Amino acid sequence: MKLSMLAPEATADTLLGVDLPKSDMRTLAIGDIHGCNTALVSLLNKVQPTSEDRVVFLGDYIDRGPSSRQVVETLLELNKSCSTIFIRGNHEKMMLDARGSFLASNPSQSYCGLDALCSYGTNSDQDWVSRIPATHWEFFERTARFFETDTHIFVHACLDSELEVHDQPDWFLYWERFDRLQPHKTGKRIICGHTSQPTGRIKDIGFAVCIDTGPETGGWLTCLEAGSGHYWQASERGDVRTGL
Repeated sequence: MKLSMLAPEATADTLLGVDLPKSDMRTLAIGDIHGCNTALVSLLNKVQPTSEDRVVFLGDYIDRGPSSRQVVETLLELNKSCSTIFIRGNHEKMMLDARGSFLASNPSQSYCGLDALCSYGTNSDQDWVSRIPATHWEFFERTARFFETDTHIFVHACLDSELEVHDQPDWFLYWERFDRLQPHKTGKRIICGHTSQPTGRIKDIGFAVCIDTGPETGGWLTCLEAGSGHYWQASERGDVRTGL
C-alpha cells in the first residue's frame, strides 16, 4: 500500500484527510520518535498495525537518538503494508531548510541535527546533503503539515484556536508549546507531540492530548488509539507497557 501523503495529488500543504470507511479500523497516533529505532520496532511489534488501520505519525522522526536513518527505513518499510500518514515536525523542517540554505555547507550553523547526520555516516562536511538517500529526502519533503478527520486534528506541536486548520502558521504547527493550546473552533479533539512529557506519561487535558513521552531521554515512545484511548508504550531498552 502506498503512503497516503506520497500520492502525487497530496502535498504537505493540501492533505486534509483520508477516508477509510472500515468500521473496525483503528486510528493509531504515534508520537515523537527522535531516532529511537529500537523503541519504534518494539512498539510496532506490540501494536501490530494492519492494512485496516490508519497510522498517523506526529513528526520528529530524526535527531537526538542514535538511529535516525534506521527510523526512516523502518517507516518506509511499514508503508508497504499499512495506511500511514506522516506529519512534519520541526526537526524535519529544520533539515529541509538547511538543505536549501546558503549555510548548507555548514549544517552546524543552520541545522542542529548532527545526531541525524552521524546516522547517515557524515557530520558537518560539505557533502552531507548527498549522503542522505533520495528516498529519504522524498520522505521528508512529502510530510504533511497536519491531518484532520471528522473528529480529530493531528498536528506536531500546536494550533491557533481561532484559525482554520489549513490557515495555521508554521510557528504554531511546528514550534509552539502544548501549554499554549486552547480548544479549537471546530470542537475537534487535538492529538499532538513536540512538548516532551518528563513523566513518560501521556498528558490529556480533555480537548487535547500530548503523546511526546521522550524515548530519546530514557522515556517512552507512545502509540495512542484515538477512538478508545488505549495506548502502548515502548522504550529504547525494548521494554513495552500498555494502558487505557
